[in-house]
Amino acid sequence: QVQLVESGGGSVQPGGSLRLSCAASGSIFSINGMGWYRQAPGKQRALVADISSDGSTDYADSVKGRFTISRDNAKNTVYLQMNSLKPEDTAVYYCNADILRWVGVSRIRGNYWGQGTQVTVSS
Repeated sequence: QVQLVESGGGSVQPGGSLRLSCAASGSIFSINGMGWYRQAPGKQRALVADISSDGSTDYADSVKGRFTISRDNAKNTVYLQMNSLKPEDTAVYYCNADILRWVGVSRIRGNYWGQGTQVTVSS
């Protein structure tokens, strides 16, 4: 099986920073794209940023210039550095990964989600 475990959420004042981490573990052969999504109360889950296996990145317009996504392939971990946080960034943040895992001698592709971590930006 595969698990994604997030950490780093919390409460911060506007203008502050937080760094989220998401570590993948289990019978992993390789990880393709990884990303961060968020869901605010009453809204649909939406992409924040993603990063391919070769390091190419993409960001939602609302976070460009403030958030940075990165990954450490040796640790199967993706990060989200969030700077200049705004109240509208308040949401539950979810990690997502496209993973090729071992099942016996076979490799099976699957899409996995973390449990979510709360980020609250408020004065």
